[in-house]
Amino acid sequence: MIVNWSASELSAAIRRKDVSCVEVMTAYLDQIERLNPSVNAIVALQPRSTLLASAGEKDRGEPNGWMHGFPFAVKDLADAAGLPTSAGFFRDPPPAAADSLHVARIRAAGAIFIGKTNVPEFGLGSHTYNNVHGTTLNAYDQTRTAGGSSGGAAVAVALRMLPVADGSDFMGSLRNPPGWNNVLGLRPSVGRVPSLADEVFVAQSGVEGPIARTAADLAALLQTMSGYDPRAPLSLPDTSFASLGDVRGRKVAWLGDLGGYLPMEPSVLQVTRAALADFAGLGITVTETLPDFPVEDLWPTWLTLRHWLAGSDAPAPIETLKPELAYELEGARGLTAREVLAGSVRRSALYQAFRKLFETYDYAVLPTAQVMPFDATLHWPSHIGEAEMSSYHRWMEVSTLATLINAPALAMPAGFSTDGLPIGLQVIGRNHDDRSLLELAQAWERHTNWTDRTPPLLG
Repeated sequence: MIVNWSASELSAAIRRKDVSCVEVMTAYLDQIERLNPSVNAIVALQPRSTLLASAGEKDRGEPNGWMHGFPFAVKDLADAAGLPTSAGFFRDPPPAAADSLHVARIRAAGAIFIGKTNVPEFGLGSHTYNNVHGTTLNAYDQTRTAGGSSGGAAVAVALRMLPVADGSDFMGSLRNPPGWNNVLGLRPSVGRVPSLADEVFVAQSGVEGPIARTAADLAALLQTMSGYDPRAPLSLPDTSFASLGDVRGRKVAWLGDLGGYLPMEPSVLQVTRAALADFAGLGITVTETLPDFPVEDLWPTWLTLRHWLAGSDAPAPIETLKPELAYELEGARGLTAREVLAGSVRRSALYQAFRKLFETYDYAVLPTAQVMPFDATLHWPSHIGEAEMSSYHRWMEVSTLATLINAPALAMPAGFSTDGLPIGLQVIGRNHDDRSLLELAQAWERHTNWTDRTPPLLG
């Protein structure tokens, strides 16, 4: 079945002309028609006749990249020329006039844009719901959340409605949704996948990156999205992610719940701790340790950065916004330049603590979330056990570390709870060392069989 092929297999089959682009488009549109009504992952889907005509044009033309003829839906925070960008807030927005930078690179690789993947309002909160398109539901249990903000993308890949997908990550959005939908996600190093905006120096915490079902596909999409652009002065030089190496002999620092600091549901720790045994099978040693940083500084450091960057501008009157953005806007109003600088100093201390940790260890590992996928009718978890969550994102504090130190972070499947819900391992790598995370993803995929456990909707 075409939709069950990996993206790499699909690319090779199209290149050999074993299958036409029209046949590929038909198979994926049939899959979307069958499954998307159950999960609401893909929005703004374009007419079948238009998409099949585009696929026919691809069949008549020469391949222009490894994604030639691929159906692709862009995360609904990024622009794709000719498609609306609602950001989960704007109703009936006009079609975008141009592609975002990473979208242009995907288009140049041959993809056909079929629609968008659903997001929370303005991408805030790790639960994909909004008043424009509704709620995206988990691929494995349609009573549970898909995570966010790349919830639509992760579910679409898990259910074979897309070969691969783009996502973005500020506070775990390329880690939590993949972890909750049993696929791979990679938050790249800052600058690996550049983006263009009016401001090019300060906003270095949100990044775009790939979501896929296999490590080879993850690496291929990252390769497509990444590369230097002179308009983005913090972008990194071009790097090849082919010929991934062996991971035997490497070392893992298991951070777990940060020595009891982070409240976590018992099943999260049960599943992720059990998954640590698989590292031994890869020839990797695991040691429970922590970076030398006062954990009580973590949340205030994060809030300063988050309020400053996410709450700097109101796109509409505050009373019309979801509580998540209102919270950030209110937090930003009271910030002073001195407080922002003090937060950056604490952030720098955290980076230095991890730099020291990485002198001994190759990876720092934690769960992708502090709870298992929760009831999709909730806005967010108000408690973890007896611990009250003070904000809409406090239960995702586990994801703040990689963002604060600008490090690459991989989400890979860890296993399932006794009631069949997936959770992932979040693997933080050394600064700019995205390659080592792709190497681990490849080895993990070959050693474990978690991705073979498909969602019940697939039958």
